[in-house]
Amino acid sequence: MAEQSTLRQSAAEEAIAAFFEKYSTLIRTRLRNTSRTTRLLGTLAFAASIILSAAGGRRWWRQRREEKEQGRKLVRTNSWLHNKDGSRTIYVPYKDGTSKVVIQTTKPLTFEAHRRLFLNPPRVSGLGDGTVPSAQTKPGLNLAFLHQFLSLMSIMIPRWSSKEAGLLLSHSVFLMLRTYLSLVVARLDGEIVRDLVAGQGRAFLWGLVKWCGLGGFASYTNAMIKFLESKVSIAFRTRLTRYIHDLYLNNNLNYYKLSNLDGGVGQGADQFITQDLTLFCAAAANLYSSLGKPFVDLCVFNYQLFRSLGPLALTGLLSNYFLTASILRRLSPPFGKLKAVEGRKEGDFRSLHARLIANAEEIAFYGGADMEKQFLNKEFKSLKNWMEGIYMLKIRYNMLEDFILKYSWSAYGYLLSSLPVFLPAWGGLGGAAELAQNAPKGSRERGRMKEFITNKRLMLSLADAGGRMMYSIKDLSELAGYTSRVYTLISTLHRVHADAYFLRGQQNELYSLSDVQGTIQKGFDGVRFENVPVVAPALWPTGGEELMESLSMVVRRGEHLLISGPNGVGKTAIARILAGLWPVYRGLVSRPKDIGQDGIMFLPQRPYLSIGTLRDQVIYPDGHHDMREKRKSEDDLKRILEDARLGYLPDREGGWDTRKEWKDVLSGGEKQRMGFARVLYHEPQFAILDEGTSAVSQDVEGLLYEVCKEKGI
Repeated sequence: MAEQSTLRQSAAEEAIAAFFEKYSTLIRTRLRNTSRTTRLLGTLAFAASIILSAAGGRRWWRQRREEKEQGRKLVRTNSWLHNKDGSRTIYVPYKDGTSKVVIQTTKPLTFEAHRRLFLNPPRVSGLGDGTVPSAQTKPGLNLAFLHQFLSLMSIMIPRWSSKEAGLLLSHSVFLMLRTYLSLVVARLDGEIVRDLVAGQGRAFLWGLVKWCGLGGFASYTNAMIKFLESKVSIAFRTRLTRYIHDLYLNNNLNYYKLSNLDGGVGQGADQFITQDLTLFCAAAANLYSSLGKPFVDLCVFNYQLFRSLGPLALTGLLSNYFLTASILRRLSPPFGKLKAVEGRKEGDFRSLHARLIANAEEIAFYGGADMEKQFLNKEFKSLKNWMEGIYMLKIRYNMLEDFILKYSWSAYGYLLSSLPVFLPAWGGLGGAAELAQNAPKGSRERGRMKEFITNKRLMLSLADAGGRMMYSIKDLSELAGYTSRVYTLISTLHRVHADAYFLRGQQNELYSLSDVQGTIQKGFDGVRFENVPVVAPALWPTGGEELMESLSMVVRRGEHLLISGPNGVGKTAIARILAGLWPVYRGLVSRPKDIGQDGIMFLPQRPYLSIGTLRDQVIYPDGHHDMREKRKSEDDLKRILEDARLGYLPDREGGWDTRKEWKDVLSGGEKQRMGFARVLYHEPQFAILDEGTSAVSQDVEGLLYEVCKEKGI
């Protein structure tokens, strides 16, 4: 074999040498036959290509360096770039540099097209009333799960040319390749055992060499399957997260209305977006592997065993599948419903901790640590008992599952593998070989050994594939729970976004979200209320509480209005209605169109301090790039802080690019003066103040009002 390998190597070397000799001779012949002018032009063209390539490379390197510098600058200033197509370019820290990310916004037409999936599900034949179950249907393996999952898939894979479709295609290729490798391994396993029994040492060693080489390729295939599964999961999560963010954070104020008016997702969307969405995407990506590869394995291995063992074995295999599936389906606990309830309890426990953090100072003043601990322990005990109940159900189900899929199926596989030996007339190709009497006895025994080992390997692979298919029933149930949670969030967001509040067959309550008949006019040069009842809304579908029967007033440019009164009469409610946080149930509300420059701006009693630099606190909600477009400099910001009596902050805090937890750094009065600094930066025509100077001294309060009047606010 060594001599044969040497001959092959020398032949390959001779072929390569002949190839180079042929083409070098051709080039020399062409050069001798060309004229001097042609050679000159060729030389010039070659030199020009080198020069242009060098210039292009230099230009690319310069652009790359400028882009890196721009990325570092944008990361430092916590800013972004607006593109012409409406997308945004941001740079995020990555390793030792930055990574460029282009965020495409979801088009309004896409939201409108998806409303039929999340608000008006299509009619499906075969059901009692012909409608798809709503999002509130208990999660499980039913038509509601299929509709919800396909609706979410339309977001995760928007078109066949998308990145996600390409990842799934690549994943499918490696899954089919892994099935093919399993067939090759089964045959090679039989050959190695045959050569070992026959005492053929050289063939046995060559089989081991092929086994190791095949093992390396199979290891690479398995690693790529896991890698692509992770890529599919993060791609699904990216699509859904950006879709939800576009629907959740927009000018329609859905992030406020979701928890304060609708109440369809409980106390907030954070649990749904951060945890349930992640679990759903991981389960959906894993489902493709746990169902796709076993399904291909079942088809291929069943065909191979049909050829090797005959139709009787195939009939037995198919009967075994259906019997096992029916038993496990009947005895399987409702994992989807259990997982959905577990997710809700996790969210309740998490919200209690968030509530404790948000109100830590007030709780400390009251000495309420023991009471809060009781609340937390009670909620955790409820979660713990529920999870322990799920684990107890899993013990019984896993015992049954393991016994059927591992031991019963293995024994059944040995029984079927014996058909060619004991029932050769029903044993397919293996039985035909047994019936043939022309082969020597030793050769027939070695062939029988090879076929048995190959069939055994196929049976084990088939049992593994069938087991994973059966395990997928439990995975599908858990996926149904995650699907229900994510679908509930998106359907609720669509309902809030479209104001689609209606009750079929029921009369709307007075001042409920189904009873909104007022109008908001944006673009009016002033603030106007005409016969508007001031109503504190309740969570849908309950009706709200009327605070004022009818409010009518007009405030034009240059005019000022002070509204005073005791707590609970509706002073803050007027600002919320004007801002669009609360609905206009009756009448007309008119206001400027834009929030910010030359428009209207609202100043709450507790100013919000964002994540970012000191500069970001002044220009919020603008970014550094927006500030540059407005031709504002840091000197302008310095003068604004001086007008707000905060001119000392840049020196005290270490400059404009300093990043701190500003809500803990600034005092109550400084926070409210920072709110006035934002008003002076944006220069609106109208400013609505809701006790915006309650923590500011009277002398500074008067100065702030005078500065605003001088600016024409």
